[in-house]
Amino acid sequence: MQAVLISTLLAAGIAIAITLMIGPFMIPFLSQLKMGQNIRKEGPVRHYAKAGTPTMGGIIIITSIFASCFIMVGTGTEALTAVFIMLAFGGVGFWDDYIKVVLKRSLGLRAREKLGLQLLIGLFFGLLVVFYFDRGTDIIIPFTGAVIDLGMLYIPFLILVMLSSANGVNLTDGLDGLAAGVTFFVAIAFAAICFITSHYDLTIFCGALAGACTGFLVFNHYPARIFMGDTGSMALGGAVAAVAALTKTEIALVIIGGVYVIETLSVIIQVITYQTIGRRIFLMSPLHHHYELKGMHETRVVKLFYVLSFMFAVAGFFSIKVMG
Repeated sequence: MQAVLISTLLAAGIAIAITLMIGPFMIPFLSQLKMGQNIRKEGPVRHYAKAGTPTMGGIIIITSIFASCFIMVGTGTEALTAVFIMLAFGGVGFWDDYIKVVLKRSLGLRAREKLGLQLLIGLFFGLLVVFYFDRGTDIIIPFTGAVIDLGMLYIPFLILVMLSSANGVNLTDGLDGLAAGVTFFVAIAFAAICFITSHYDLTIFCGALAGACTGFLVFNHYPARIFMGDTGSMALGGAVAAVAALTKTEIALVIIGGVYVIETLSVIIQVITYQTIGRRIFLMSPLHHHYELKGMHETRVVKLFYVLSFMFAVAGFFSIKVMG
């Protein structure tokens, strides 16, 4: 077990080091290629200054996690599967970013195209979880340990988890350092869960994930020098969901990733209320923009969400720990 902890720390350290090495070269490279972020005109006025900041920085995150796992995990099947899912979702995000930034199609991939690709990845992963890894079709209710067998509904359920996670991180990625910082706490919680449930190569993967987020924050904290883009947010969401599925903690992900859930719900509520009663509940969605428009500085909003993410991560960890 001590070897696993050391390997996890080394994986985190390697991911941080690679991120710090790549970042200073990638930022000017993306700038020269005119890979600048487009800013929503209806968003906070302060954000207008962010226009042109290099995006697609998720390439840095993905590269550092991939390299760290290649060095520290080797042929660990679960970790390699998580890496593959991260790459697959990251690939969808990259394509979306490329269309928006390079081809100047502001909406990126069409909704049905993006959804279709995510569904295919989710279906493939669901089949792997059930038939290759033989994880079964049951889900575990946090805190209670109650088991519910979903049967044929498990794979559609898992696809929903995958899509929700990827798009939840994507919605959270709206302020400097927000998605990377929140995902750091999520990764730490899952590293602890993987360790106590003996998924040791996934523990190392989560260490690399946490390290990559930490290293990226050096360049992404306010004022950000680079954004992760859909390339990064989709990859992180896919990675987190993959770990949850492989450890049978899909429901606990709702707790651990509570910030993702809140951000997503704020968008859903905003759309439903506007379409049904013609009123907006929030000044703007996702929720972090609501607080900005109420006068809170961006850094203060980010710190608030960090605290929330830490609390959710601790609660999610203990929701599994108490069952052990």
